[in-house]
Amino acid sequence: MKTHNNKKEGTRFMTTGFTRALLIAGMTAFGFTAAASAAESFKVRFSWKLKGEYAPLYMAKEIGAFDKAGLDVAMGEGAGAPAALTAMLQGQEDAVIMPAAFALTAISKGMPIKIAALYHPKAPLGFVSQAHSAVREPKDLEGKKFAVSVGDTLASYLPVFCKKTGIDCEKITKVTVNPQVRNTQFVAKQIDVIGTYLNVDLPLLEPIVKEKLVVLDVTKYGLALPGLSVVVSDAGIQQKPEAIARFINAIAAGVDATRKDPEKAAAVLKKEWSGSPPVEVINRQVTETLNAIPVVAGRKAGWMEAAWITDALDILKEGGELDEIKPLPTYYTNALVEK
Repeated sequence: MKTHNNKKEGTRFMTTGFTRALLIAGMTAFGFTAAASAAESFKVRFSWKLKGEYAPLYMAKEIGAFDKAGLDVAMGEGAGAPAALTAMLQGQEDAVIMPAAFALTAISKGMPIKIAALYHPKAPLGFVSQAHSAVREPKDLEGKKFAVSVGDTLASYLPVFCKKTGIDCEKITKVTVNPQVRNTQFVAKQIDVIGTYLNVDLPLLEPIVKEKLVVLDVTKYGLALPGLSVVVSDAGIQQKPEAIARFINAIAAGVDATRKDPEKAAAVLKKEWSGSPPVEVINRQVTETLNAIPVVAGRKAGWMEAAWITDALDILKEGGELDEIKPLPTYYTNALVEK
C-alpha cells in the first residue's frame, strides 16, 4: 500500500501558503503605494505675492493635512484677483486665495464663482502714513499723495470710503506706482500715504522706517470688507465638491496648527519664500493674520455667518460698487466647510 510523505506534503503546503502570503502582502503594499501616488491634483493660486497671511496653507502642507486629504496641492503666487479668477474660470486653477470683497463685486457682475471659506470677515485694512504727513482721520487724506497700484484693495475701494466718510476723493492726489516699489517710495517720502493690509505691510515697514507709523483703521469708519478667503468656480463645485471640501478642511487644520505654534508656521513659510523678509517680520505677519480670524464655537475655520456677507454687500452697494444685490446663496456657501 502506497503511503503519503506527510512531512513533504506539509512542507509544500507551508511553502505555498507562505508564497501566497508574500504575494498578498506585495499586492497590498503595491496597492497602498499606488493609492498614495494617486493623490488628486489640486491647483491653488494666490491673488498676490507670498506673505505671512498665507502661512496656514503652508502649515497645512507641513503637518500632512493635504496628504491626509488625498490631495497633491500646488500653490502659486499671483498678480491680482482679476487675473487669478480668469485663470480659474479657464480651468487652470481649482481655487483662488483672495480678498472676498473682490469676489462679491465679481459675483454681482455675473461671474460664476462662490466664496467657499472666509477667514477674515473684516480685513485688517488701513491707511498708513509717517509723522511728517500724518493721516489721523479721513479728512487728512485730502491734499495727500496716495499710492495707487494694480490689485490694491484700498485703492480699489477708495471711492466707497470717500462716500462713507464725506471726504472729497478729487482732493486726494493719486500716484500710480509699481506695487514692487510702492513701499520703497513710501519710505523715501515720495508718497505720503499707502492703503494696505495692516497684518502685512505694517510689520514690514516699521523696522525700516524706525518710527511708529500712523495708522487709520478703515473698519472703524464703516469700511469693513471681507478679506482672506477661498473662492471657487460654480463649475468646480459641481465637478469636484469632495476635493474642494477636503482642501478647505485641510486649511482649517492648518489654521489650528498655526494657532498652536505661530513661530513654527513662520519658519515653514520662510523656507518656501524666496527673498523673504526676516523671520521676525513674518512672525508678526502671522500673528496679526491669526488675530483677524474669528473663533466661532462649534465651527471650523472658514465657516461664514450670513451677516458677514450681507453687511459687506450693503457697504459695496452704498459705495456705488454694486447696482443690485443678488440672492445671498449666489455669493457664498458653507456646505464645503461643513462636509
